[in-house]
Amino acid sequence: MKTKTARILVTASLAALMAGGAMAETVIIGNFGSPTPMQVARAEKKFEAATGWEIEWRTFGSGTEVIAAMASGDVQVAELGSSPLAIAASQGVELELFMIAQGLGTAESLIAKADSGIAKLEDVKGKRIAVPVGSTAHYSLMGALAHSGIAESDVTIVNLPADQIAAAWDSGQVDAAFIWQPVQSQILQTGTFIVGADQTAQWGYPTFDGWVVNKDFAEANADAMVAFAKVMNEANQAYLADPAAWTADSAQVKTIAEVTGAAADQVPEILKGFTFIPLADQLGDTWLGGAAANMKATADFLVAAGRIDAAVDDYSPFVTTAIADAAK
Repeated sequence: MKTKTARILVTASLAALMAGGAMAETVIIGNFGSPTPMQVARAEKKFEAATGWEIEWRTFGSGTEVIAAMASGDVQVAELGSSPLAIAASQGVELELFMIAQGLGTAESLIAKADSGIAKLEDVKGKRIAVPVGSTAHYSLMGALAHSGIAESDVTIVNLPADQIAAAWDSGQVDAAFIWQPVQSQILQTGTFIVGADQTAQWGYPTFDGWVVNKDFAEANADAMVAFAKVMNEANQAYLADPAAWTADSAQVKTIAEVTGAAADQVPEILKGFTFIPLADQLGDTWLGGAAANMKATADFLVAAGRIDAAVDDYSPFVTTAIADAAK
């Protein structure tokens, strides 16, 4: 969830034009490459079959990269964490949250190096903590510090993209990292779990990954967006129907490992760290129904922390329930 400029292309070959036909629209979709059930549907090209699009999947390393791509118009549909979503909306980026990808539990956590002297959250004072700044993991870290009465100035925040954290960890540049899967599983081999995003959510700092779409694109592609959401929901439901069947040697997990690069023997545990929500349940106040309020609370926190200049009064224009309602 790499940096090559992307474009939405609507094109036709000369031969197709001469025949009176046109090629399918090519849509670039941003995602974080997380080991989740949707990767199976992606590998099987179910999204293409449902939408009629030719899809190029673009993997981004952080929410800030996604915001830039959405703001420039390079990408029209993307996965985006709840914290960078609040940042994007506060900056007036023309997007709408239309679906929750997954709730973030222990799939994003604070991990400390075994020799760091960090055995509990309060021990992070004076330590170097790696995190992609502006991400959901960063928001959870800030929430954990605030809950524990630790000032941000009491730690050294090392801003690193997810794909650079393992190397910084191995070379001794950091003492801990708040990061998502599959990097989390890599560093856990020589680290200790301290706190997860499930706990920081209970402390008042909930996080999730959502799917967002450019407003004009959604309006012009209403049927395809509903089809896209249906395939995503079906992929999650396939997992929820029998999580125990998703073992390291199952076809589904092997596919996820192949697509994402995660180790197959780690994928089942990674999946357990996420919360996958059926579309019908997303419409309630906990998720899409309460997303505008969640964005407002997140933005207000980020303003107080000096991470953004200002929050807006109403975030409801940045959420739509129409797609999920039609696709449930």
